[in-house]
Amino acid sequence: MAPVKQPLVAFVGATATGKTALAIALAKTVGGEIINADSLQFYRGMDIGTAKASVDERQGITHHLLDLYDLEVEASVATFQTLARTTIAEVRSRNRVPILTGGSGLYVRAALDTLEFPPTDPALRQCLAAQVENEGLTPLVDELQRVDPESAQRLQDERRIIRAVEVHRLTGRTFSSYMPKRQYHPHIPPVVQIGLKVDRAKLHERIEQRVYRMLDAGWLDEVQHLRTVGLEQAPTAYRAIGYRQMLAYLAGSLSKQQAIDETIVATRRFARRQETWFKADPRVHWVDPQTDHALADILSLVKAS
Repeated sequence: MAPVKQPLVAFVGATATGKTALAIALAKTVGGEIINADSLQFYRGMDIGTAKASVDERQGITHHLLDLYDLEVEASVATFQTLARTTIAEVRSRNRVPILTGGSGLYVRAALDTLEFPPTDPALRQCLAAQVENEGLTPLVDELQRVDPESAQRLQDERRIIRAVEVHRLTGRTFSSYMPKRQYHPHIPPVVQIGLKVDRAKLHERIEQRVYRMLDAGWLDEVQHLRTVGLEQAPTAYRAIGYRQMLAYLAGSLSKQQAIDETIVATRRFARRQETWFKADPRVHWVDPQTDHALADILSLVKAS
């Protein structure tokens, strides 16, 4: 008889809802190990601005998939999927509970769900990027509207629009057809997805407070150091909310308060997108992390899995 698998617990939800703290508390209670699914916490040196748990904050709990890459590496969902699933199996092999946590929705889905990755062609992508540089983005947007209207409506980022056109030209399939289905990969269950939900006004307050705490903790010094080792040329890391704004302050194009205010606004917008993404998944059990019984509620859900 095959051994019973430990349940995989996935903490999801908007930034600043307290996923890290509750994941650590749960790990201490059930004998768990934490697997990072925040794509920006893969990068060495991006600590304060990504709210990466410090060694002290980890309280002796083993954390996986942190500090994987130098800044010049472009994070890949496909690579993460392989790493995450290998790590989940290894944690379970030690009869420990794998606890996946992070706000990068596609990365969480890549770890949990059946997800097919479309092929890529660097030469074609380079050609499309050159076309955008010479003609602007409009021709590719028009092409996408003809062949994949769902992606054309959903995608705003130049990089992802180029990718969607690339996929259609290579495969004849729409980029949207590769989006994950809400179906767990056969090797993953049992799974409990815990969504942390905080009232919108309170969440806005928590986001603002966290930005100021980061600054008090030395975030500007961190950004200045990362600037000297290539942050502005980093393909993935440079796009991180807050880092762009702090770089603009250090370059003199924003005042410090403008950088702070823009970071807060951008983080709130990101939080709304995260909420929309995770609310669409009926498998998520929602918990208010601010209650005294939040951990007890989560333990009940885990035990029932």
